[in-house]
Amino acid sequence: MANSLHPFEALLRRRVVVLDGAMGTTLQRLGLTEADFRGQRFRDWKGKDLKGGIELLLLTQPHLVQQVHEEYLQAGADVVETNTFSATTIGLQEFLFAGTPQNGRKDPEFFERVVTDANLRQTAHEMNLAAARLAREAADRVGNETGERRFVAGALGPLPVTASLSPDVNDPGFRAITFDQIRQSYRDQIDALLEGGIDLLIVETIFDTLNAKAALFAIAEALEKNGRTVPLVISGTVTDRSGRTLSGQTVEAFLNSIEHARPPAIVLNCALGPDEMEPFLEELAHTSSTFVSAYPNAGLPDPLSETGFPETPQTFAPKVLKWVQNGWLNMVGGCCGTTPAHIAAFAKQARELPPHAFKSDGGTTSVSSSDSDTTSLHLSGLEPLNITPDFGFVVIGERTNVTGSPRFSKLILADDLEGALSIARQQVGGGANIIDVNLDEGMLDSEAAMTRFLKLIGSEPEIARVPVMIDSSKWSVIEAGLKCVQGKSVVNSISLKNGEEEFLRQARSIRRYGAAAIVMAFDEHGQADTFQRRTQVCRRAYD
Repeated sequence: MANSLHPFEALLRRRVVVLDGAMGTTLQRLGLTEADFRGQRFRDWKGKDLKGGIELLLLTQPHLVQQVHEEYLQAGADVVETNTFSATTIGLQEFLFAGTPQNGRKDPEFFERVVTDANLRQTAHEMNLAAARLAREAADRVGNETGERRFVAGALGPLPVTASLSPDVNDPGFRAITFDQIRQSYRDQIDALLEGGIDLLIVETIFDTLNAKAALFAIAEALEKNGRTVPLVISGTVTDRSGRTLSGQTVEAFLNSIEHARPPAIVLNCALGPDEMEPFLEELAHTSSTFVSAYPNAGLPDPLSETGFPETPQTFAPKVLKWVQNGWLNMVGGCCGTTPAHIAAFAKQARELPPHAFKSDGGTTSVSSSDSDTTSLHLSGLEPLNITPDFGFVVIGERTNVTGSPRFSKLILADDLEGALSIARQQVGGGANIIDVNLDEGMLDSEAAMTRFLKLIGSEPEIARVPVMIDSSKWSVIEAGLKCVQGKSVVNSISLKNGEEEFLRQARSIRRYGAAAIVMAFDEHGQADTFQRRTQVCRRAYD
């Protein structure tokens, strides 16, 4: 199996891999002016100032970007990330989109204009293609000089907008953007990065897992269309000492939510410095059965420090080397506030230390929060739900089901959503491990109702801490629900009643959305009604 591994994965198995540091920090120290950011390309741009748009330098000062890559490679980095942290149409609209919200706040209508704007999409494509090629040239040049292969990671950064949270405290069900708009924006970026010759993809600085799931969906689509297979690294960020992401998930819940993508490496990066990140990294190293990586900030932000962060190369290096010495890491680098000097301070020693060892099955790697991966079901809301063989009965709250609760049905039909939410809250408070949401009612637009209700649930931490079972007889309603949930949910249900082709299409889609599925014992001939038929239908569906 080792011979079939991608060279990047093979290197992770052999020794600790060194990632680069911050692109923005290094470029900002050059004291670039507004004219430098504009260059000839954007000289006549009439919109807002462009200073600070680090990705714009790909088209206006490409030699500086390539210079930074080479500095990190010379410092000992095995992997350099493309300068594409915000190089999506959604990220670039902050600088390069002339349109304004028509109703005073950015909403799905505004972002639909953003992700379909031909000029913005072309600029994003050109920018990502240039980024990949610049990094590729630098990596190949230094690799040839040193005799060691260097890798290029296509970086997919977070967005300035979240699909899981409302930006309006007075409207908890409002979302500024849709899952499909995020997916399309990332897809444009991924296609260009693949064209430019990257070795792997990294979805990084994830603060909202639903945004990340849209990116993972786009990656799966792009790789399938391009006939490519590249390693995938997924990097979440814990935003404070509570150990949760900005959208409220614990580290383990985050792992459960993205395990469907089977990344060979899971990472914590950004937000916190090495001191503050350490307990969460230790948790990750002990709960993830995959390669583990970290690239922290150079401490918490400090405007009085030269780089805006207090950790110097001399103080930063011992802290990250301690993690390697503890056997926690397979890859290590730096995030905000780090420079080539920070990487050089620990690169040589890190490479010589043994990497994190983990259990795997048959030479493959997968994310898991349990060693018994084949016999456990990992779900999540804001918190994990790991259903093991000795778990006992799983309690599913059925009262948020219009066909199972007359009271809930009346509240939904009366548009009393606060009352409907109180039922969900009561179910979780009463011990439900999962809540089943079904809005199949003849008098409802079930797709719109499912979307709205799940968004409201997502804004209620007391309810959202448990996984959701998305329950409908209509595939369109199930899919609408899957686009609203950041945790690992359960689909209820699919079956073989329309044949294997439809069954597999739905199953693949459920997996791509990052959910689990209930399969009904039903096939083209009807419900399985005898022991023999039940056994045959269930075996066929499982296989």
